[in-house]
Amino acid sequence: MVRGLRVWAAAALVSAVSIFQIGSVSAASEEVIARGEYLARASNCVACHSSYGGEAFAGGLLMALPFGLGEIYATNITPDPDAGIGNYTLEDFDAALRLGVAKDGHMLYPAMPYPSYAIMSDDDIAAMYAYFMEAVEPAATPTPPNDISWPLNMRWPLKVWNFLFSTTERYQPDASQSEAWNRGAYLVQGPGHCGACHTPRGLFFQEASLDDDGEDFLAGGVLDHWSAGNLRQDVNTGLGRWSEDDIAAFLKTGHNEYGSAFGTMTEVINNSTQHLSDEDLNAMAVYLKSLSPIGEDGPPYQYDSASAEAIRAGDFDQQGLLIYRQKCMACHQADGQAHAPYIPPLAGNPAVLDPAPDSLINITLNGTQRIVVGGIPDAYWMPRFRVMLSDQEVADVVTFMRKAWGNNASAVTAAKVAEIRAGTTAATDAVQILKMK
Repeated sequence: MVRGLRVWAAAALVSAVSIFQIGSVSAASEEVIARGEYLARASNCVACHSSYGGEAFAGGLLMALPFGLGEIYATNITPDPDAGIGNYTLEDFDAALRLGVAKDGHMLYPAMPYPSYAIMSDDDIAAMYAYFMEAVEPAATPTPPNDISWPLNMRWPLKVWNFLFSTTERYQPDASQSEAWNRGAYLVQGPGHCGACHTPRGLFFQEASLDDDGEDFLAGGVLDHWSAGNLRQDVNTGLGRWSEDDIAAFLKTGHNEYGSAFGTMTEVINNSTQHLSDEDLNAMAVYLKSLSPIGEDGPPYQYDSASAEAIRAGDFDQQGLLIYRQKCMACHQADGQAHAPYIPPLAGNPAVLDPAPDSLINITLNGTQRIVVGGIPDAYWMPRFRVMLSDQEVADVVTFMRKAWGNNASAVTAAKVAEIRAGTTAATDAVQILKMK
């Protein structure tokens, strides 16, 4: 679909002006409210608009900007009339969600993924509005002030940014594709805003593409010291070896035979995708399996047992092998196959083969949080080694993993480890599953 810019000349100047009239949703039906709750889950609003230990949707979550440019805080989106959005009309709500324009006319920072939400249907926006206004508990929690230095704290340049990089067009179904494909495309591109993390960013921090018309869409991107993986059909670094069932299982449980969720994807599993219907998860899988590969260097991954034999024999000529044997082998095994689906394999794992080693370094340093499905926390999660291992030792063991068992990824430097160590903290042992009502 075409992401036009032609209507933005007027829309970028909108403040509190209505975009369209779609009626009142006061006293909305339980069915509409339930639909809005489901869409809020699909959009994972609760993960960003809630702070640890705080009330759901009450805001306050700190979001650090790249390169030390400052800090912003997620806003309170409960129906409190003073601290939240209780005074928003449906049109105000729509303008914020799809255009990035607050009720008072100021522009929202695109940490709010409104370029993705822009394609959502009027009915879905109205259902979400009904849910937030009638089912969410008001919280009188003020949003902390943002800390961004001049001139980046000026909001008006965001009108130009929106003109260049966002859209106002609703999703248009592709008649040549199946109903499941179109539903999956809508969820992935819109409410799920998968591209916000999994699409590379340009010079002005814009997503390289907002939909599958662009060859970089969902091709993977590094954000906040995590490498969000390639979701296209590349067989090494993407989902080329994953079946539709593998993708759906990962979204439902955070695990499959190829890997486990980590980083911010854990929050997506815990608070969003596990709550979606099997039909919708399968639709997302159908859509993701249709995306062409971006093309990757090197032959398809082939398992090589030589590393396993060296580990078992205690051949310590390879740097990092000794550390792997001491710290990693008990869980991930000498053969790198681990115990899928709950302890992920390292042999052929797309996160290990990723050209960007950020996630593997981050996990080794800081560990992971538990995935919680159906209220039951995983029995296994990755411990943190940031205190036990030096930068060089982490570099050595990560390099070993990226080259063992037939993996053919690049080496890692101690300088890269030091950079990620300085920019991150150890994963908390606390697991917060936020109740939306």
